[in-house]
Amino acid sequence: MRSRRAALAATASVASLALTLTACGQDSDGGSKDDNGSTKGATIGIAMPTKSSERWIADGNNVVKDLQSKGYKTKLVYGEDDPDQQVSQIENLITQGVKALIVAAIDNKSMNNVLQQAKDADIPVISYDRLILGTPNVDYYASFDNEKVGELQASYIVDKLGLKDGKKGPFNIELFAGSNDDNNTRYFFGGAMKVLQPYIDKKQLVVRSKQTALNQVTTLRWDGGTAQKRMDDILTSAYKSERVDAVLSPYDGISIGILSALKSDDYGSKSKPLPVVTGQDAEVASVKSIIADEQSMTVYKDTRELAKVASNMVDALLNKKKPEVNDTKTYDNGSKVVPAYLLEPVAVDKTNYQKEVVDSGYIKASDLN
Repeated sequence: MRSRRAALAATASVASLALTLTACGQDSDGGSKDDNGSTKGATIGIAMPTKSSERWIADGNNVVKDLQSKGYKTKLVYGEDDPDQQVSQIENLITQGVKALIVAAIDNKSMNNVLQQAKDADIPVISYDRLILGTPNVDYYASFDNEKVGELQASYIVDKLGLKDGKKGPFNIELFAGSNDDNNTRYFFGGAMKVLQPYIDKKQLVVRSKQTALNQVTTLRWDGGTAQKRMDDILTSAYKSERVDAVLSPYDGISIGILSALKSDDYGSKSKPLPVVTGQDAEVASVKSIIADEQSMTVYKDTRELAKVASNMVDALLNKKKPEVNDTKTYDNGSKVVPAYLLEPVAVDKTNYQKEVVDSGYIKASDLN
């Protein structure tokens, strides 16, 4: 893994998120491949993980909108966090004759057979946000600089605790990571620990639960309820008289669960302030929480731009062109290094949420009332 990637930027104009929610398997209007071999109006299959997260609903809608703007027809499906269901959905998309696939995998290691079917049918595959592992049948990867996400979260903790300003602590911190079947989890956690580990080694940061290894801190399916239960257990076992000063949380839904556990233990009162709690995805509930001085920050990733990157890749491939990439070395899926285009994430807290996520149109100001 590289220690630092070059700064990345998306260049397309900002699009609205206000698309009607797309039902599982919904078709868009459009034509089919014409007699001259043109791909105008070809059908593109889009497989997203779940509708339980507003982020994935927005991603699906954005991909559909951008592909439609290029003249393509789309079929959008949601696997509802069931890997078998997602594989079955992709098989159906292949059977229905889609000309390309954009897949945000639920289980990154469950795609070998179905993607071989795609290869046999000459269907290119774009791995969307989550790298699909263990198969050569992934053509390109569209995502964000995932290691940078973790670095931003950890650096925010370091800054808020004043560790760079000479405060020695020790401060108590607890660590959470994403789902163990999502390849992004190790990049987020690796980026964060690159920043935090020196302070843990110097005992300026103390993990009282002693749960520091990635396999000890993962949260299956990124589930907030699972995170809440784990935080409850940690508070009961490791914080009878001590106080938590910071929690590394990789995702807003997990952050909300962690905050629920903390508030149940009287954190947020005058005598027991809430710790620094990080997040990711700038979901409405978490931006509201940031405004209310509960969650401390989130990492904003403009998924409208990610949708454009993925749809541009499809458009290039179907027109016999080479998609634009900016990373050809980092993302080894165990079978090949997948060429990638990575976008730059942004740290957001109470000081800049208005500029970053409201003024940009990512979230409507009315949604935060």
